[in-house]
Amino acid sequence: MIQTRRGSCHCGAVRFECDIDLAPEGERSPQLRPGPWYGSTLRCNCSFCGKTRIWKSHVPSEAFRLLQGADDLTHYRFGEGGIDHTFCRTCGVYAFVSASEPVMGGDFFCVNVAALDDVSPEELAAAPIRYEDGAHDDWGHAPAITGYL
Repeated sequence: MIQTRRGSCHCGAVRFECDIDLAPEGERSPQLRPGPWYGSTLRCNCSFCGKTRIWKSHVPSEAFRLLQGADDLTHYRFGEGGIDHTFCRTCGVYAFVSASEPVMGGDFFCVNVAALDDVSPEELAAAPIRYEDGAHDDWGHAPAITGYL
């Protein structure tokens, strides 16, 4: 079910909340936007996700609120620059990214589920995961090997 969850960086300078569904298959709410991006958590094997080991969940922009720390964020863009990767400039934690893609309904955030403060280990273990083959720009299919993601 969709619930409001709070998250932060390690030092607490950056805090956010989002309306997110981490429930296992069969217990999930109707999603706020259509598409496979909003129906599960995701693990990607592209060079950036592989280096940061981000475990992400997409949320529409209207379901994300930065509560504090806008001035504590530093930004990184690469490739075509369409994704704004944000990090706490003090502790370096990668808590979320923002981007806009028409196919995904416009503006959205990818929340690093590991940065959520009020989610139990049991909830994380039960959350559905979809694997993306970003290393080959084949976002609709899982890579041949997923165990290392």
